[in-house]
Amino acid sequence: MTVAAAPAIVCRELWKIFGPTPERVYRALVADPAARIPEHEGHVVAVRGVSFEVRRGETFVVMGLSGSGKSTLVRCLSRLAEPTGGAVLIDGEDVLRLSEAGLRELRRRKVSMVFQNFGLFPHRRVIDNVAYGLEVRGMARPERLLRASEMIQLVGLAGWEQHLPRQLSGGMQQRVGLARALAVDPEILLYDEPFSALDPLIRREMQDELLRLQRALHKTSVFITHDFAEALKIGDRIAIMRDGRLVQLGTPEELVLHPADEYVGAFVKDAPRARVLTAASIMTSCAPMAHVPGQPSVLAQTRLEELLPVMAEHAEPVAVLDSAGATIGHLERGAVLRALCQA
Repeated sequence: MTVAAAPAIVCRELWKIFGPTPERVYRALVADPAARIPEHEGHVVAVRGVSFEVRRGETFVVMGLSGSGKSTLVRCLSRLAEPTGGAVLIDGEDVLRLSEAGLRELRRRKVSMVFQNFGLFPHRRVIDNVAYGLEVRGMARPERLLRASEMIQLVGLAGWEQHLPRQLSGGMQQRVGLARALAVDPEILLYDEPFSALDPLIRREMQDELLRLQRALHKTSVFITHDFAEALKIGDRIAIMRDGRLVQLGTPEELVLHPADEYVGAFVKDAPRARVLTAASIMTSCAPMAHVPGQPSVLAQTRLEELLPVMAEHAEPVAVLDSAGATIGHLERGAVLRALCQA
């Protein structure tokens, strides 16, 4: 029996309230979520009792409209924003109970963040920007510059080591920020809308770069965005927030097929279903059985856009196979067409 790995991040009933007396408002709202008390005046409840787990090696996307609380949430994970209540566990350790020294160690070695505005030092060359986290650690200059050079090459900026940030395009600057985060070899990467300031073409290139790096490095990542297309492209699972609350959490397929409410439905309405849905999500399931030789088949993770040519060639049902080659379901042409045309 395979034992599932413990999650990398666990959030339990996390709250963040801004204002003069956040703890008082927190206690009142935990006791009565519908409470209307004078102390609410002058306070903003940015995150309201959010709970979720992030699996090791997955890209976990948090999305929502402006003001939904998503950026505040990601900043609470490493206490760049101090949570008002709840718990954040990283590798089983409660971040809210860490001392200042323990928190510095967490940020230096285990968790790195990539910001929307790049956050580069304008007076430092690219290689020194990338090596900054290693410098803070106390690593010797030759070693940190060697590591920084490796990361610069990894993100496709070889030859730009001696340039200043102002000499780089926005996309290149964001690559520097990504290289800096990777240089310390963190277990967890936090992305706060890192591509939102980029032009659409550069943004797509950076999304592809992130996917390439994830395939190579398998980092645990929490990625914040307001763009559902971006969430679908890079996320293993997506959490949708509204007014500080987590409205729905699921895979791209689950959100597209089963939106929890009209708010989620508005996001998924124009989703490219052919690129999101897989054979497994629309097949007629059956108990695993040996595949019949000669019967047309597709793998369970095959996207609908890849299914269409297969279904056009075969009038009979197509077998859906798991990774071991066993038949786990069947798929008819009509099911594919209905999935594509469903509003």
